[in-house]
Amino acid sequence: MSDLVRIKFYENALEANRDKQILAENGINSFIANEQLIQSDWLLSQAVGGIQLQVFEHDTEQAKKILQNYKDNEEYSLEVDYTIENSGFSFVCPKCGSNHIYQDEKPGGIFGISWLILGFPIMVPKNQYHCYYCGHEFSH
Repeated sequence: MSDLVRIKFYENALEANRDKQILAENGINSFIANEQLIQSDWLLSQAVGGIQLQVFEHDTEQAKKILQNYKDNEEYSLEVDYTIENSGFSFVCPKCGSNHIYQDEKPGGIFGISWLILGFPIMVPKNQYHCYYCGHEFSH
């Protein structure tokens, strides 16, 4: 029987469980050590070496390669997930590059001024855009 080997350390359980799930999807059994202990008293994290992802010794190299591939492709996969066809805009969010954007439909400053001067409002939309993906607000 193979021994368990620590392949990665984490500060929080979410990242550890994400990587455990990635390995499971690729057919590798993995285990998380110290998760419960650190969640009950996070001050013990330094003493026990953080939350640890462990795999069987014979799966070590393959597990490291799978996690590295995920890390390398994470940015690309986000770009694919947050790109839509025919978005209606010829530009993308300057912060994250997503084309999931929408224009702010609230009236701009002219609305209030025209109401006071002319007695009726002139609806001129703000030239503000918002990104659905990262929440960034920008002008174009």
